[in-house]
Amino acid sequence: MDRFPRFQGAFEDRIKGVVQPFIAQVYGWMTCGLLLTGFVAWYASITPSVLQLIFSNQIVFFSLIVLQLALVFILSGIVTRLSGSMATTLFMFYSVLTGLTLSSIFIVYTAASIASTFLISAGMFGGMTLYGYTTKRDLSSFGNLLFMAVIGLVLASVVNLWMNSTFLMWFITYIGVIVFVGLTAYDTQKLKSMGASLSITDQEKFRTYSIIGALTLYLDFINLFLMMLRIFNTKR
Repeated sequence: MDRFPRFQGAFEDRIKGVVQPFIAQVYGWMTCGLLLTGFVAWYASITPSVLQLIFSNQIVFFSLIVLQLALVFILSGIVTRLSGSMATTLFMFYSVLTGLTLSSIFIVYTAASIASTFLISAGMFGGMTLYGYTTKRDLSSFGNLLFMAVIGLVLASVVNLWMNSTFLMWFITYIGVIVFVGLTAYDTQKLKSMGASLSITDQEKFRTYSIIGALTLYLDFINLFLMMLRIFNTKR
């Protein structure tokens, strides 16, 4: 008669002892990445020589983009074979590169617009990550749909570089908000399950997987923020 209460108690202990510290570490590294990106973007925006280096030469700019994509594939694909310190270094390096490529937002948009959009995006992100963490509903069925939607958004964005369609741009933006809001909840639930499978005594693996989680949620937030910034569109 007491098997279920005992099992439930063990599960709750697992959540408190492993999952909660894991999620806390994920958000800690994600926050570090966002702060580093924000600082680098701001510093680059007030340093003419850096801006000129990045944006006056298309080769440099697109090289940064390619390097960012390569780092995402490396961190996503072989991160389990990397040490915790190496994974952390690559994630921080990726955050710096993102800051450099996003430095133009401080020139294009007003500081008030950036701040208000950041707060709104943070609120949306926080709400959806809380939902993903607490919901009893299995969100795994949405994973493939959301992944295909991201691919569709990327392809549509590439096509729109040539079409330069305002309608397509806004379509991508609003669908993008929906997709990345959904991904935030889905990824949070996935990370919760990942944390439950880890051992807190294996600190190296714990650290490495927390970097995977940080990168995942970092990308969700950055993309959501950029979509929302486009919607509010308060330019200088």
